Formats: sequence, C-alpha cells, structure tokens
Amino acid sequence: MISVTNLGNIDEIKGQEALESQQKFLSFHLGTRDTAVISLENITEILPVSLGDICSVPQMPNCILGVYNWRDEMLWLVDLEEMLGYPPLPQAANLLTKMMAIVLEENGKYLGLLVRQLMDIEWLDTHQMKAPSAELFSQSISPFLQGYFINDEERMIFNLDADAIIHSPMWATHN
Repeated sequence: MISVTNLGNIDEIKGQEALESQQKFLSFHLGTRDTAVISLENITEILPVSLGDICSVPQMPNCILGVYNWRDEMLWLVDLEEMLGYPPLPQAANLLTKMMAIVLEENGKYLGLLVRQLMDIEWLDTHQMKAPSAELFSQSISPFLQGYFINDEERMIFNLDADAIIHSPMWATHN
C-alpha cells in the first residue's frame, strides 16, 4: 500500500530528476534562419572579435579563418557556419565588423568558433533532446550534432557537439 507521504517523496524525486536533466546552453544563429546551442560546460569564454584582427594562415581550408591573439596565446578561429555547410561569414564586407567567438577547450587546447550573433543562455531539458537522423540533416552538419530540440514555436534547435567539432578530422590534419 502506498501512503500519501510516499507520493510526496515521489513528486520530490521526479522534481529532482527534472532539475538534473536541465542544462544551460548558449544559443546563437546559424545562417539566417537556424538556431544552434552548445552546452556551457564546453565553453571557456565568449569574446567579440574584429575580422581585421584575425591573421590568416595560407593553405588552410576556407572555414579556418586564421589565428587571433587571445591572452597572449594563438587562438585558431573557425567560421562555424562554413564548417557546417552554410554560406561563409561576410569577411570582405567590413574588416571592422565584430563577430562573436565561442572559445572551446579540450585538454589545454583551445579553438574559437566564430558566429554572427549570440542569442541567449537557455535552460534546456536534455531528456527532450531528439537523436539526429540522416534524413533530417545534411552530411556536413550531421557529424557535429548531438541531437536537436523542438522549441515552443515548433522550430528545431541544433545541439552541437563541442567534442566532435574539436576532434574533427578536418581540423586535426591542420592542428
């Protein structure tokens, strides 16, 4: 027999499980229409970067924009949109244009992902994340997806896998 007191404990446990499945994500635009998130656990810093402050490096894939002086260290900057198959960021338009760099860290190595615009920090329920499928996503973005969420407006939010981005075979050959 279940007592009313035990039901209260079950509700508490369910509430704790819901809180434990909530995670903070940084949301930002991909292209002109899509939204993506990266878990805050993977982000070291976010900083504005002027395109004119990036030192290009020859013979690199187009999505690798070059290096940037960050804390007296060389920070490689990647055009995240171009890496994921979107049109490249508008580089020639204005060298004073500021983009936002999302700095990821893994084992003492840093990588900056350049994006047009940050949106917000959001709490998302990781239990609500859906697995990516080959039918929904292009081959250029699929390897870098952990999954996706559906927001209140029934729009898809891509959950990018920071580890997959850092360990990309394309990047590893030039690191």
